[in-house]
Amino acid sequence: MHSTAGRTTATASPAFVPAELVHKANPDGVLLTGWHRTGEDTFTVAAHWPYTHRFYTTGPGRLDLVLLNETVRQTFPLLSHAAYDVPFGHPLLWERYRYRITPHALRAVDLSGPVELRVTCTESVRRGPRVTALALRIDVVRAGLRLATADTRFTIQTPAVYRRLRAGQSGTESGSGTAQGAPGLRVTEPAPPVPRPYPGRGALDNLALTPTGTPHTWRLRADTTHPVFFDHAVDHIPGQLLLEAARQAARSTAHGRAAVVAVDSTFTRFVELGSPCRIETRPLPHDPAGHARVAVTMEQDGAETFSAAVTLQQSEPRCAPGARRPAGVRDVRALRNSTTRLCRP
Repeated sequence: MHSTAGRTTATASPAFVPAELVHKANPDGVLLTGWHRTGEDTFTVAAHWPYTHRFYTTGPGRLDLVLLNETVRQTFPLLSHAAYDVPFGHPLLWERYRYRITPHALRAVDLSGPVELRVTCTESVRRGPRVTALALRIDVVRAGLRLATADTRFTIQTPAVYRRLRAGQSGTESGSGTAQGAPGLRVTEPAPPVPRPYPGRGALDNLALTPTGTPHTWRLRADTTHPVFFDHAVDHIPGQLLLEAARQAARSTAHGRAAVVAVDSTFTRFVELGSPCRIETRPLPHDPAGHARVAVTMEQDGAETFSAAVTLQQSEPRCAPGARRPAGVRDVRALRNSTTRLCRP
């Protein structure tokens, strides 16, 4: 068994792509192992999910949505640089991101190992020879079963344009200020996280919300020492942290054993590190299948920065491996009324 500080695989570790190709500083954070072109604007990207990891929920169980989103995100810089000749140092800026998982992703099975991402570029915008925006549709497949579908659009900026966009915010002349306190960059210290019980990611350090005392309202918790969300130098809150905060806020609003099955998000403005970001939720009409939907909005300094419509599905309790039903309980639904706690939250 191969083991690193970040991940463990049940077999010999595969060869991963260079970290710079997926915009990661820590090589242990790389999830992609290769890619090849299948058509003019279609690609297959190979990934490998670890059996255990210090942050992602892996091994037997439902698909970890942060792992899913990070795997999908890594395809953006990989294909931008390798397939569309985008130079290194040209930032990618998210405009929208949507994903939906399938019932296969909700089953308590081992999802570690090889994963395939089938990518179609549905839009490529050029200014002269330079690519300035890409839209991608991605099917995430494991062992022949589709786990999720995602689509996204992001723009690609030159360093000069990015410096103008970030003037007065980045804290450095080059516009490459870091969350760890570059000269002139204000960083809000992480506030106390939401107390338990809470439908988050397990460890308190991974919670992205801070309570405000107002129902369905939180402040974004930006822990700039987090080894995954703040893996590399940034001058604003990463989009992955916004997606995770939206997931946690929607689950908290929905209560119970709700699993997020779809998210449709829009990135409107940068979320700055040095100013509080307010998160609010409100219910939306159910989708055609009867699933609950929650609107999540984020606001900073009086302006909306991010919004998402989150779809949730009520789920049955999942018993721990080897757990047995209480005597007299014939149906898993009866566990809801049982006083014996055999299932993990």
